[in-house]
Amino acid sequence: MFESIYNKFKLHFYQETFSRFQDREASLTTVEAFAMEAIYALGSPTVHEFAEFMRISSSNAAYKIGSLIRKGYVEKVQSESDGREYHLRPTQKYLDYYRISSSYIHDVMDRIRQRFSEEDLTKMGEILTVMSEELMPEVTVPASGAKA
Repeated sequence: MFESIYNKFKLHFYQETFSRFQDREASLTTVEAFAMEAIYALGSPTVHEFAEFMRISSSNAAYKIGSLIRKGYVEKVQSESDGREYHLRPTQKYLDYYRISSSYIHDVMDRIRQRFSEEDLTKMGEILTVMSEELMPEVTVPASGAKA
């Protein structure tokens, strides 16, 4: 059942994305879209942190980031604590794109809150917390990230 729900979220996102790009070519490739989702979820990683998380070389990451910068989906922001370091930050252009997916998640969550009791919602929250914190050790997201 979980896989079915996950697929419905993905399919809704694809429906909305394709319908919006019906009359024009989408500017993000599939790999770039995945990269942007990772950058957003990681919460302003450095290029090195992004490369390490995605298990790709720093040069490959830098190439992908360069393309995303040219397309206007991400920007490099100098670290306040270490001027030699730059963090990746999604631009408003990406946030508008991302909103396609996140707005549907919020709609479904609103429906869940209307449909189920506080007790059920508390239990659901407990289950999701255990899933995220204990049952998915392969995906470690820094505390500053975790937007999802």
